Amino acid sequence: MNTMTPDSTRTDARTDAPTDGSVGADHVVIAPSILYFGTPVVLLSTENEDGTANLAPMSSAWALGQVIVLGMGVEAQTAHNLRSRPELVINLPEPTQWPAVERLAPLTGCTPVPANKQDTFRFERDKFAAAGLRAEPSELVRPPRVAECPLQLEARAARIQPDASGGFLIVEAHVLKVHADPGIVVPGSQHVDPARWSPLIYNFRHYYGLGPELGHSFRTQTPR
Repeated sequence: MNTMTPDSTRTDARTDAPTDGSVGADHVVIAPSILYFGTPVVLLSTENEDGTANLAPMSSAWALGQVIVLGMGVEAQTAHNLRSRPELVINLPEPTQWPAVERLAPLTGCTPVPANKQDTFRFERDKFAAAGLRAEPSELVRPPRVAECPLQLEARAARIQPDASGGFLIVEAHVLKVHADPGIVVPGSQHVDPARWSPLIYNFRHYYGLGPELGHSFRTQTPR
């Protein structure tokens, strides 16, 4: 027996969408190739087998207390490095630095280039130079920080496991030390000033910054 309602079988595009910017009552079913619905870009620096640094951009990162959860491809050089050398730096660029991120995007530290990347990626040994970025020594971990990034998180991967699909790895990294540009810190405090700090956002493969503040959580420690 078919128990679907008439609305649930609709596949045509909305023809009654409002023109005043409000959200209509109807939705259409779509199948996006990716689901990067506005996530921060991070640059991960890790250590290669020969002691050199690898630098890789990614947009699957989120914070849970002092743990940063990262998602990456199973065959990525970053994943290879973290399996045996779990130290890393999670560098957060600001919106104006998107060209440097994009210069890194088609590069891989894997040689030979994995089969699934051969059509679009090329091997690059010195990714810092290729991106026009400067490596800065870390204090607690071996991989360097990205000097130009306003926020740099020294960390150690505590757990690495496959995701539900088997095509990616989920890395839980404990943050050991946070370095912040003084210009984005609330004076006399340990807090990042949300009015001065804007992460680079990856929104369906387009780069954005944050817009004006709309409000704040009742738990904020930096009220306006």
